[in-house]
Amino acid sequence: MYEAKKIEKKWQKIWEKTKLYKTKDCVKGKKNFYHLVMFPYPSGDLHIGHWYNFAPADVYARLKRMLGFNVLSPIGFDAFGLPAENAAIKNKIHPKIWTYKNIDKMRRQLKSMGNVYDFSREVITADPEYYKWTQWMFLKMYEAGLAYRKKALANWCPKDQAILANEQVIDGKCWRHPDTLVIQKEIDQWMFKITDYAEDLINDLEKLNWPERTKLMQKNWIGKSKGALVKFSIFNFQFSNDNKYIEVFTTRPDTLFGATYLVLSPEHPLVEKIISKEQKEKVRHYIANAHLKTKLERTSLEKEKTGVFTGSFASNPVNNEKIPIWISDYVLMEYGTGAIMAVPAHDERDWEFANKFNLLIKKVIDSGRDWPKDKPYSEGGFMINSGEFTGLNSAEGRQKITEWLKIKELGDFSIQYKIRDWIISRQRYWGAPIPIVYCKKCGIVPIPESKLPIKLPPLKNFKPVAGGKSPLARVKSFLNTKCPKCNGKATRETDTMDTFVDSSWYYLAYVMRGISNFQFPISKYQKAFKSWLPVNMYIGGAEHTVLHLLYSRFFIKALKKMGYLEFNEPFMSLRHQGIILGADGQKMSKSRGNVIDPDELIKKYGTDAVRMYLCFMSEYSQGGLWNSKGILGIKRFLDRIYAKFLSLRDISRRETILKTDDNFQRLLHQTIKKVGDDIDNFRFNTAISTLMILFNAIEKTTISRKTAEIFFKLLSPFAPHFTEELWSVLGNRKSIHTETWPEYDAKLIEEKEYELIIQINGKMRDKIRISKNLERAEIEKLVLKRETIIKHIGSAQIKKIIFVPQRLVNIVI
Repeated sequence: MYEAKKIEKKWQKIWEKTKLYKTKDCVKGKKNFYHLVMFPYPSGDLHIGHWYNFAPADVYARLKRMLGFNVLSPIGFDAFGLPAENAAIKNKIHPKIWTYKNIDKMRRQLKSMGNVYDFSREVITADPEYYKWTQWMFLKMYEAGLAYRKKALANWCPKDQAILANEQVIDGKCWRHPDTLVIQKEIDQWMFKITDYAEDLINDLEKLNWPERTKLMQKNWIGKSKGALVKFSIFNFQFSNDNKYIEVFTTRPDTLFGATYLVLSPEHPLVEKIISKEQKEKVRHYIANAHLKTKLERTSLEKEKTGVFTGSFASNPVNNEKIPIWISDYVLMEYGTGAIMAVPAHDERDWEFANKFNLLIKKVIDSGRDWPKDKPYSEGGFMINSGEFTGLNSAEGRQKITEWLKIKELGDFSIQYKIRDWIISRQRYWGAPIPIVYCKKCGIVPIPESKLPIKLPPLKNFKPVAGGKSPLARVKSFLNTKCPKCNGKATRETDTMDTFVDSSWYYLAYVMRGISNFQFPISKYQKAFKSWLPVNMYIGGAEHTVLHLLYSRFFIKALKKMGYLEFNEPFMSLRHQGIILGADGQKMSKSRGNVIDPDELIKKYGTDAVRMYLCFMSEYSQGGLWNSKGILGIKRFLDRIYAKFLSLRDISRRETILKTDDNFQRLLHQTIKKVGDDIDNFRFNTAISTLMILFNAIEKTTISRKTAEIFFKLLSPFAPHFTEELWSVLGNRKSIHTETWPEYDAKLIEEKEYELIIQINGKMRDKIRISKNLERAEIEKLVLKRETIIKHIGSAQIKKIIFVPQRLVNIVI
């Protein structure tokens, strides 16, 4: 039995001392390969879920090293954010102290994994030297017109006292607090214009080697819709200086003749201007109630439709019919134009609304088949009751009506996106300060690059300020400053940036750390960016699909357009790990008491046994049920290997080549190929199964030093400490982790025999292993001489023999 704890500590010290995993930006004869796992949030301990992300991913990185690549595999910490601040408030400790204490512990745990991480490139997003670049990127976004400030309704988490981006609201609740409903609150906020890149974000997904489901989720989130913008003129509109039209986006202009009323969002800017005196009190009361509801409540298909009539009317542009203008909370200002044309005969939601408020329902699409009269028909068909367009199919109608609207200057073709601009303002302390000041004379003024970073002041009271102000607003020494333009009195922006801004560029930071400690200017890093980026393989959870992954793509596209980068996608390949379930079949959590502590497992079984079990327990992308007996099986497997190969000490300095049979050589070379292919395709579990099969054969034969070394190399990505020890036992002075992957002989891996199934009248009666070189006639003779086959045929006459090469023989009697 090998002493895991002793061996693993020994080699970790040696690797650190010799800087085995320190990565140069350029190595002659080697192609660079950037391998990256999503960096952890320092919330406390590394749990087994972190290990499941990091350990199998390290196996992949090690294979790439052995295949001759110069592999960069860095690690760092996503250190800003609400959880740290909330935990600090709860435990009455400063978030910086809490965060960095956790980082120290997690760093130790990460090193205990034995991964190929280059810790010299470590980044911490809460370090001023890091977030000065976060602030620099904000300034560049501002210069490019991609960062702007706007008063608007925002998602507000009452528990965190902070704004949430749309992507951070899940089923109407805060992503951090599933028990907290998100409300709407009007507030000044900074935004990034991610909508400017909506089309590129969709189109460039095709370039990426990502899971199809992830790409589809991003497409759906961006939500591209093709249709038409239609202008409805407002009757008796009294504000001559304003546009007298209500613009509506529709994907179904073929149903325009069936639009019998309009519905505006309660937040629509025209609402106050069009409500009649008689309806004013009702409308304002309705709007006030709408603002108390979450988006989920407002848009739920199950909820009863509510609304209020404005007292005003609009004109349908295709038939000049006078139609009422309503307000309803199911229409959101952030989707489309904040106004819809309602076609109750052909839309479920409009149908329910019209029936409740006794509004006109007009059928304009014929399905061509029987359709219940008490249901709307929402599919395509042929246009009816549509004037000169009657008789056209829906596709033709959409095109023709939009062309007609364009000629009449009453509409045009349009593409809309569901995605909204990214709200980055956070009214909290623990984040990167926004580098903006407000001057009465100069207005909004960006901080000069030379003044970065704008550091967080060391607050004692960092609890949220009621009413939506950041705790930084309390600090007069931070708040009051001078205007960079006129040197007059000014005040700083007190909001901090969303933590997802920090993580949208951290993969650049690892490359920058290899050059200097984050010094300006960015031109200093161009050569290294070109050498390493984009990331070749990115590994992390699918839960980041519409947050981190989308934001990172936007960042890179924006920086490329500004001329700072030469690539426009951050991660060329992406893989997701599954979720490990507790022994009770539930997702691991402290509240359920089913959490597995990796530190305890290491003490009991050793790091390499934990690594191997995580790779072996299930398909990596699926995750699975934790089974403590399984890790014990892996430990016993390693013990068997250790016992077997310790006996090779006597041949450690001799290149003894012992004769093994052809079957063993074939198995050895098949294993080399399969293990390499499986690791490359993240099939870690089947790679280990294949190694187990090979070792079973090794135990039954006498092997050479060369075979032993091949086996160690194949095992080394999974068990780096264990194989390093056995490698040194053989007398090797250099690390096994500087070795190359074994080559296989393509001729040797071909099977010379195959298993032939023998059927009689389609039922399997026998099987036999035969040489691939036999001709059909020889095979038939062998088959008909088999005792089992003679017995089943008996006295029956053979009508014919069906032969499927290298698969089966079917005797028809």
